Amino acid sequence: QVQLVESGGGLVQAGGSLRLSCAASGSIFRFYLMAWYRQAPGKQRELVATITTTGTTNYAGSVKGRFTISRDNAKNTVYLQMNSLKPEDTAVYYCNAPPTNWGQGTQVTVSS
Repeated sequence: QVQLVESGGGLVQAGGSLRLSCAASGSIFRFYLMAWYRQAPGKQRELVATITTTGTTNYAGSVKGRFTISRDNAKNTVYLQMNSLKPEDTAVYYCNAPPTNWGQGTQVTVSS
């Protein structure tokens, strides 16, 4: 088990940027894959991006080219840089260390 705490959410205008952080209470190096998910009101939670220990990344089609996931194993932190934000990116963003380690989420609201 590992405790995950997200931060960095907020209100931003369309076209703006935010950087989310996910700080872990213990080593994340043992987790081969770390992920960011999001859940918009009335919708199912969806996978946004993943990153492996070796730095291989994968993105949902809706965010590819705009979001960048990264990890700092020494700081036990995973980041999500979000650029060119759109109103449809509005959601609660969650960090995940598979399979069952979740943070409490951070709200991202993008105004048009």
